[in-house]
Amino acid sequence: MSANELSNLLWRERELLELLVFKLEEEQLLLTAGRSKWLHHATREVEAVLGHLRTAGIERTVEASAVAVEWGLPEDATLRQLVEGSPSDLWRDLFSSHLAALTALTAQIADVRDTNLTYLRAATRATQETLATVGAGAPAGSGYDGRGAATGMRSGAFAHLFDRQG
Repeated sequence: MSANELSNLLWRERELLELLVFKLEEEQLLLTAGRSKWLHHATREVEAVLGHLRTAGIERTVEASAVAVEWGLPEDATLRQLVEGSPSDLWRDLFSSHLAALTALTAQIADVRDTNLTYLRAATRATQETLATVGAGAPAGSGYDGRGAATGMRSGAFAHLFDRQG
């Protein structure tokens, strides 16, 4: 039965969305802890889940289309339209439950994503400000050459990346 297969696909999509929430929260923990060293791993995991979600979305769309046609609805019926056009209370309740869960998970994902973007922007801004101050007090041309030899510094001076005053 197509409706049963659609329900199974919706369960799978819900599980993937929950996994995405987890992976985004993992990213957030790394960001708030200042552990950017591991951020690329977390980002790769988020991208992998998104890839699985794309595949699941395509499968769901195909199955939803078959169910819509079976129920006499337009082939491109949305999940909400399937709920409204359901031939029985059982399917109406089940698909309504899926719709509510998917909507809630999507909102949760948007919230975590927005928070993560805020943290990333703050980290980028802080990095840019730090880099702008590096060498701000040093004379032009002072530092080190490609071999590591001091260049353009007065005798006895050392190049410093950060102010040594506490």
